[in-house]
Amino acid sequence: MTRLEKIYTDKVAPALNKEFGYKSSMEIPGIKAISLNIGLGEASQNAKLIDGAVEELTAIAGQRAVVTRAKKSIAAFKLREGMPVGSRVTLRRDLMWDFLDKLISFALPRVRDFRGIPDKGFDGRGNFTLGIKELTIFPEIQLDKIEITKGMNVTIVTSAKTDKEGKMLLELLGMPFKK
Repeated sequence: MTRLEKIYTDKVAPALNKEFGYKSSMEIPGIKAISLNIGLGEASQNAKLIDGAVEELTAIAGQRAVVTRAKKSIAAFKLREGMPVGSRVTLRRDLMWDFLDKLISFALPRVRDFRGIPDKGFDGRGNFTLGIKELTIFPEIQLDKIEITKGMNVTIVTSAKTDKEGKMLLELLGMPFKK
């Protein structure tokens, strides 16, 4: 059991149960998965960028990332169907908890002029999406090997029914939202 998972079972789940008054312990919201995604529009001209994105995402996540490909051809973007356009990885169980702990404890505090995460990333069903502008905030990324600075989307999928439940779950886990 990881550190953050232990915090969830010992402190967060009872606090959520007390706040919302669930009838069953299975109703208490939890984190199901975390999806990491890097989209690279420049990859249509330079295919080597995809390899770098896959390696960086694999290093950050601890799990092999896959290449995402274009579903449709779009002439305005010089994009053909099947061309690589990014990479993604979905984390579950221990890797998910480890990544979330790393994100909250190490990566977000390294953001320059960090004042908290805006809570506008909720989707209405308790899931939260966060955009990270630079991957260099993660300790696994070596600055000398980066060709271009890349951003990343982090989607935290929860079993919460509402945004209020999802936000409280993430706040209790230590996610630094803006006040």
